Amino acid sequence: MVQPKYLKEEKIIFYDVVRWFFLATIIGLGSGLLVSFFIKLLDWGTAYSQNFSKYFWIAPVFFITNIVLIKYLAPDAEGHGTEKVIEAIHKRAGRIRVAVIPIKLITTLLTLFSGGSVGKEGPSAQMGGGLSSLLADILKFNDEDRKKLVICGISAGFAAIFGTPISGAVFGIEVLFVGVLLYDVLLPSFVAGITAFYITHLMGVTRTDYHIDFTAGINEFFILKVALAGVAFGICAFLFIEVMNRTEALTNKIKIHFLLKGLIGGSIIILIGSLFGTEALGLGTSTVTGIFNGVKIVWYLFFLKIIVTSVTLNFGGSGGVVTPIFFVGATLGALIGQLTGNDPALFAAIGLVAVLGGTTNAPIAACIMGIELFGAAIAPYASLACIISFFITGNRSIYPTQILALKKASHLTTVIGRQIKMLDKEVKEENPNENNTPS
Repeated sequence: MVQPKYLKEEKIIFYDVVRWFFLATIIGLGSGLLVSFFIKLLDWGTAYSQNFSKYFWIAPVFFITNIVLIKYLAPDAEGHGTEKVIEAIHKRAGRIRVAVIPIKLITTLLTLFSGGSVGKEGPSAQMGGGLSSLLADILKFNDEDRKKLVICGISAGFAAIFGTPISGAVFGIEVLFVGVLLYDVLLPSFVAGITAFYITHLMGVTRTDYHIDFTAGINEFFILKVALAGVAFGICAFLFIEVMNRTEALTNKIKIHFLLKGLIGGSIIILIGSLFGTEALGLGTSTVTGIFNGVKIVWYLFFLKIIVTSVTLNFGGSGGVVTPIFFVGATLGALIGQLTGNDPALFAAIGLVAVLGGTTNAPIAACIMGIELFGAAIAPYASLACIISFFITGNRSIYPTQILALKKASHLTTVIGRQIKMLDKEVKEENPNENNTPS
């Protein structure tokens, strides 16, 4: 008896759902365990290094060590990790060397222990992506399935490290293409993200709970204030990206022995730590937590963090970039709150996710993250600020191998379907004597 066509389709779909549910669970389990191990090491090392008031004086030694490890053992561990995973998906169908996992973990820890400003999501994404690529090798996946599995690794790593399973899942399917969500990876990304999150919970990983009153000081002009703040956050995101790009261009122009770059980067960390203190060094989570507990900050802290992060990632440091983005957004938001007479913590929460949405071109994931971190009351304000920041940033990204899949304004002549870094290169070639401005 011949089965109706729709029954055959349902069997295929059911098989695919079960298959990807199982595979995503494995990736979530493995990523959750790896990230838990990474967090435990990070907490221990950070606590130990803080016993020394001048802990950042070791930065030149650790930066040089990073350069040697990366150059000879795992070149893809250089810079911030999520970008390397995006590049691997677009250029190598998600193929990632397993050696990246331990080298990225070690170099990120060395960077943070010595005061370098990097994030913890980069190694988490590379650990998840590397594990996914290894599983794809074992199962002999084709290129399409391999890419889907590696995207699950991004989602799992992001969800596990920040404790945000939903935004972690959405981040993985939103960050590859500007303006496109990859619905075909929706189910496995969610399964991987949720599984990784719960594994870290079972492993005893604790996270900060934020309690913010979103009703205090809200009046008929508050939405306008949030919109204007969204513009400021977008300009800040633009500034962050430009400083990162120009610092990278500078390091490429400097023709010196590669080990001297680590010496220069580490020395700059020592200089900044000695002149301005350690607030902008390392993860900076204590500073961000302090803002939500009513601690006031100096006005220039957000810009100082941009400088320290750019120097770290281009002169021998290794890690992620999202945690510094959180810091920049929160400190700028707190400053806006202080200047406008509003609750600094409220605007810090909005700024934290809005600058993330602008720099990464992932405003939906950023909005959802705001809800997961700060509660549902932030939803309308975070959404507005994130979307405005996303458009203000223009055709640029902290992840230069993202592919542009939409025009952010109908009158732009930008050709979609190109990598962000290629668009930036074309603009520079057309206007060699002009500075880039937001599109």
